[in-house]
Amino acid sequence: MTKIGVFDSGYGGLTILNAIRRQLPQYDYLYLGDNARAPYGTRSFEVIYEYTLQAVQWLFSHGCRLVIIACNTASAKALRTIQMHDIDPSIQRVLGVIRPTVEAVPSITRNGHVGIVATPGTVASNSYPLELAKLATSLPLHISQQACPMWVPLIESGEFREAGADYFVHKYIDELLSQDALIDTLILGCTHYPLLKDKIDAALSGRAVRTIAQGDIVAHSLSDYLRRHADIAAALSTEGTCEYVTTESPDKFNSSATLFLQEPIAAHHIDW
Repeated sequence: MTKIGVFDSGYGGLTILNAIRRQLPQYDYLYLGDNARAPYGTRSFEVIYEYTLQAVQWLFSHGCRLVIIACNTASAKALRTIQMHDIDPSIQRVLGVIRPTVEAVPSITRNGHVGIVATPGTVASNSYPLELAKLATSLPLHISQQACPMWVPLIESGEFREAGADYFVHKYIDELLSQDALIDTLILGCTHYPLLKDKIDAALSGRAVRTIAQGDIVAHSLSDYLRRHADIAAALSTEGTCEYVTTESPDKFNSSATLFLQEPIAAHHIDW
C-alpha cells in the first residue's frame, strides 16, 4: 500500500489532512504528529530541520511515496533543504503548505495589502514575504507580519472557545493592523488557526478583510499536482484508509485530535 504521508509537529496539520481527504477521499493516508517535541515554533532552524527530516524519512520508510509537510514552521525552515539535499525526486516527493497559500493571494487581494499571522518561527523565517516577492503580479504587494505566540497554546489546551481567548485574538490582530490599516487579505499562517477563525473574523468586524485558511487551498493544490504528475498519482493506493501515529501518548492525541477532526480516531504511538 503506497500512501500519502502528512506530517505536523502536532495537531494543526489535521486541518490540512481533513481538507485533503474531503477533496481526495480515494487515497490512503498516514498522519504523523511529532507531539512529544512540539511546539516547533520557537526552535532553531537546525533543530526543526533535523526533526522534520527524521519525520519525513520515517514516513517514506512506512509506505509513503508523497509527503505533505502540513506545518508552516517546518515548511518555512526545513522543506527547501530537504527537497534539495535529502530525497531522490525520482521516487520521493515532499511538498509544503506555504507555496500553495502564497499562490492564492494575488487572486484574492484587491489592494495588495496583505497581513500574515503565524508562529514566531514562521515570522522569523520571513518565508511568506520571500515567497510572495517571487510572484510576478501586476499589483505591488505590501506585506505585514504578526507573531501570535499564545494562539497555539490556547487551541491545544481547548481554551480557544472561551471568552478569555478573545483578548489574545484582538491583541495580535490590533498589533497587525497598527502596522498597516489598509490590509484587505489576512493569511492564517499556522494550521491551528482555522479553529480561531470565528474569533479572528469578529476582531476584524467592520473591516473588509478576507481571511485565508490553508486547508482547502492546499487540498486543491495537491489535486492539481497529482493531475500534473500522473506517475505519482498512479503509484498511490486507493482504498480510502487513514492511519494516525504520534510520538506522544495516543490517548492524549486521540482526545485532542477531536478538536480538529470532529470525529473519533485511534492513533498509535511510535518511537524513533
